[in-house]
Parts: sequence; C-alpha cells; structure tokens
Amino acid sequence: MAEPEELKHDPIAQRVRAWDPQAIAEVIEFRGERTLVVPKSHLRRMCEFLRDVPELGFNFLSDVTGLDRFPVEPRFELNYHLLSIPHRTTLRLRVRAHGADPVVPSVTTIWPTANWHEREIFDLFGVRFEGHPNLERLLMPQDWEGYPLRKDYPVQGYR
Repeated sequence: MAEPEELKHDPIAQRVRAWDPQAIAEVIEFRGERTLVVPKSHLRRMCEFLRDVPELGFNFLSDVTGLDRFPVEPRFELNYHLLSIPHRTTLRLRVRAHGADPVVPSVTTIWPTANWHEREIFDLFGVRFEGHPNLERLLMPQDWEGYPLRKDYPVQGYR
C-alpha cells in the first residue's frame, strides 16, 4: 500500500526510517492520529528507540489493545498507544501476528505498564508475549478453556 505524500514527510517516521528503513512497514494517518505498522521482529528495538531518543522521548505506554481480524490473516493485531510527555505527542504502533502462531515480543522491560496489558491480551485472545516475566491468566479462571474474545469462540462457551 502506497503512503500518501504528506506522510512520507512525517518527522517521526523520517527519524525512524533514518535509523532503520526496515523498521516501518507502513505509516497510516486517520483523523489526525498517526500509526506506524511495525514488523514484529522489529518491535522491541523500535520501542527502545522511541523511548531513548531525546527528540522523540515516548516515555509512557498508555495502553495496548488487541484485535481479532478472523478470518483475515494475519489474524491478530496489537496496537500500542504511546505518549511523549515532554513533547506532548502521541503515536500508535501496530503489530500483526498470524493465527497459527500468535507470538509477539514483550515490551515489559521497556515500559513496565505493559505487564498487565500483555497479560490481559494473552488471557482474552491467546496471543503469547515472548519474554514476559509472568504470562498467566489475569481475568479468567485458571481452568478456563479457550480465549473468549476470539471471533471463533463459541457464544455458549465450550461444553
């Protein structure tokens, strides 16, 4: 998908591309909000870069949301909502994972607040976070079968 001309000159996307041209698969702008689509193999490096570079300074992870796009592949989509408090800037990172092997690197060592967000996504969607310090169910009982927010989860539950 070709990016609109104005997004090719986005200062954050330009800074990231100067650092690593392969780190951004796509830049999306919708209603004034910017989203960088990141290959999952680049996620941890990208997050460290966005946090540590002073002119970017994305020092707060406010939320991580999951989305099941079944039957489309890649099936799962994770959206990381970042805030640069010093620069009063927001950014969304989007990572996609295939349904056959929904594994994404954990960012808990970069932003500790990711801990509960990742556990919730694991609990409700079944996406595993590689390197998470305590990846276990958070909301559902330990003996619960399946992942209730998956689109192919039976409405009545498993019987």
